[in-house]
Parts: sequence; structure tokens; C-alpha cells
Amino acid sequence: MSAISELGKLKAAKSGGKKQNKAAYLFLAPWFVGLVLITIGPMIASFGLSFTRYNLLSPPKWIGLQNFERMLTDERLAASLQVTFTYVFVSLPLQLAVALFLAIILDRGLRGLAFYRSAFYLPSLLGASVAIAILWRQIFGVDGLVNQVLAVFGIQGQGWISNPDTALGTLMILNVWTFGSPMVIFLAGLRQIPTMYYEAADVDGASRRQQLFRITVPLLTPIIFFNAVLQLIGTFQSFTQAYIVSGGTGGPVDSTLFYTLYLYQQGFTNYNMGYASAMAWLLLVIIGILTVLMFWTSRFWVFYDDQD
Repeated sequence: MSAISELGKLKAAKSGGKKQNKAAYLFLAPWFVGLVLITIGPMIASFGLSFTRYNLLSPPKWIGLQNFERMLTDERLAASLQVTFTYVFVSLPLQLAVALFLAIILDRGLRGLAFYRSAFYLPSLLGASVAIAILWRQIFGVDGLVNQVLAVFGIQGQGWISNPDTALGTLMILNVWTFGSPMVIFLAGLRQIPTMYYEAADVDGASRRQQLFRITVPLLTPIIFFNAVLQLIGTFQSFTQAYIVSGGTGGPVDSTLFYTLYLYQQGFTNYNMGYASAMAWLLLVIIGILTVLMFWTSRFWVFYDDQD
């Protein structure tokens, strides 16, 4: 009888488990539908279109690798890559440095920490918006706030956005300004570092600078790596800032021609949707290669507590 009762309990448990699985699949169904229709489906379609000539008005025409061959001789594409790489590899380290610096300041226990944390996080929410891009164009315009401040000190300003030597720099400053998201993550990481390390360092007479570079930064390298990967991917996809500030042209003299902006021009201005699809896949490959390189190099500088 005991064996029969145990068998009955086992069947009941399996039946209950199946019901729970059905419920889980039911709740996950909207996500799976979105994954297929919004992500996987368009990716497959864009991959197919990258081998075609398609202007949105007539059926796609198969042209093989011509779109990819065209990239090799496209001077504006090369210029957009140069602008994008400059933007990413200059503004990203500065953004992470500012985020880490402010996180260390806030970690010291300021009054009203919740308010400062929310206030500093706000730029990350608004930085990619159209409104902030318009405001940025006004701030760095000929009659903008920057030139008004310089005039107080007797310095003649200029049109920072209309000057090809400084236009990209204004967008870099905007990207650095959106430090809120990595700052909050850094702050959470700092709160996880055991205080006993700092207490031992104080006993040994270590200075604040030594504690920063011998304790804080090494123990924070996993968070630095995490932030760097996320921000790298996001920065490569920047679009709104350059589109609004340059009026959709990437000017002056293509100095703000982000890769995504040039992709948009090809797809939705020139109606070269096949070429734009090929460009999108090139961007995916570039981001993928850089991400893999970051993971490979992380073994040399990222420190984990469970390492021997």
C-alpha cells in the first residue's frame, strides 16, 4: 500500500508541475511573441534585404554582395565610422570616469543621498531625448549659454555646433553628461566592498589615494567591466543627438555624421533600404567584435573575489 501511495504522490507532483509549466508558458507568451515579431523576424528580414536593391516602392531585387562591396569605396561611410569611433573612444572613458568619481563622493554618506542619486540619474533618462538635444543646440549656439558665460570674462565665443572642429566635442560632452546610469551601478558596487579592507588599510597607514587604487578600483573592476560593455553598445547606437543637433545632415562637413545617422539617411532619405540593411549588419559585427575583445582582455584586468 505504501508503494501505491508513493506512486500516487509522484503522479500528483508531476501533474502539478505540468500545470505550473503551462502557467509559466502562458505568462511568457507575450514576450516570446514580441521576441519573434519585433526582434528575430526583423533581423532575418534585414539580413535578406542586405543582399538586395530595395527602395521601399518596388520589390527587392537580388544583387548578391554588391552592397557589401559598395561599402569598401563609400567615403561617407568611412567618415561616419571615423566620427563614431572618435565619439565612442573619447566620450566613453570620460563618462565612466565622471560616473565613478561621483559614485565615490556619494558613497561617503552625504545628507540627502537619495535626492542626489535621483538628480544625477535624471540625465541618463533624458540625455537621448529630442528635447535635450534641442536644448543642447541652444546652449552651444552663437547666442547660447556657453557664449554668454564666456562674455562675462571678456572672451569672444563662437558657434560651437556650426564649427566642424568643435561640433563633435559638444556631443561628447552631452554623452559624458548622461553619467547617471553607470554612476548608480558604481554606487551599488561600492556598497558591496567590505569595510574591513579599508580598516586594515587605515591601520597600515595607507593614504586615501592608495586605498583608491589598491582596494576600491581592483575590487570594482567587475562593475567597471559591466558598465563599459553596456555603455559601449549603447554609445555605438547613438542617433538622436546627432540628428537633432545637425538637423539630420551630420554637418557641418560631416563632423557629426554618426554611423547610425548615415544608416538612417541611406534607408529613409535615399530609400536605399538594401544598403542600409547591409550597414546595420556591419554595425552588429563591429559591436560584436569589440564586445568579444573586451571579454577576452577582461581576464588580464578584471578581479573577482573567488579568484585564487
